[in-house]
Amino acid sequence: MEDPKEQAYPVMTDLVMPEALVAAPSLSDKAREALGGRNLIFVGLMGAGKSAIGRLVAQQLSLPFVDTDAEIEKVSRMTISELFATYGEAEFRALEARVMERLLHQSQRVVSTGGGAFINEQTRGHIKAGGLSIWLRADLDLLWDRVRKRDTRPLLKTENPKETLENLMNQRYPIYAEAELTVESADVRKETMAHNVLAAIAGLSPRDHAGSSLSSNDQAVESD
Repeated sequence: MEDPKEQAYPVMTDLVMPEALVAAPSLSDKAREALGGRNLIFVGLMGAGKSAIGRLVAQQLSLPFVDTDAEIEKVSRMTISELFATYGEAEFRALEARVMERLLHQSQRVVSTGGGAFINEQTRGHIKAGGLSIWLRADLDLLWDRVRKRDTRPLLKTENPKETLENLMNQRYPIYAEAELTVESADVRKETMAHNVLAAIAGLSPRDHAGSSLSSNDQAVESD
């Protein structure tokens, strides 16, 4: 005689889970797939948030993070300001290009670059060949609000640093626009910015190299 309990609660061996209950890929998973093993390189002007956002995006992607300015200071045992003062910008850019080439030929990583790195033709070539470039684009007022709080910007040691910053924007933004992706950097939480960056990357197929843009809006990202 069958146990009445077994009749009331049959064993469902062919149970199929509804699609809604199957875990969907996360935004980080989608971005990682779209990146396809390439390095991710942040470019943009000083104060755009490249280091702060790059570090958080690297965590989300489970990839190592490298700041090229920090790497340059490590190998030279000098600060960026000291390098500029001692050797001049041309020698600094040559060193920066060598460091960039070395970093991009190692394992996959997220890289934050100095403001002038992508402007240098040789370094720009290394970046384009070595990974997916993403420009954090910010307006003058936001950049100025961030960089004026620090006295470590060699190019801004002028009589009118805000005007100098605006001139740098006018000179460099057309070149930054060569990056494969553009994400608007606003006065937002860095978590919001990191989400927007991942969403922009996830919108690419692994072989897609066409540029696109994405805007964001919220509260407080720290400067590079």
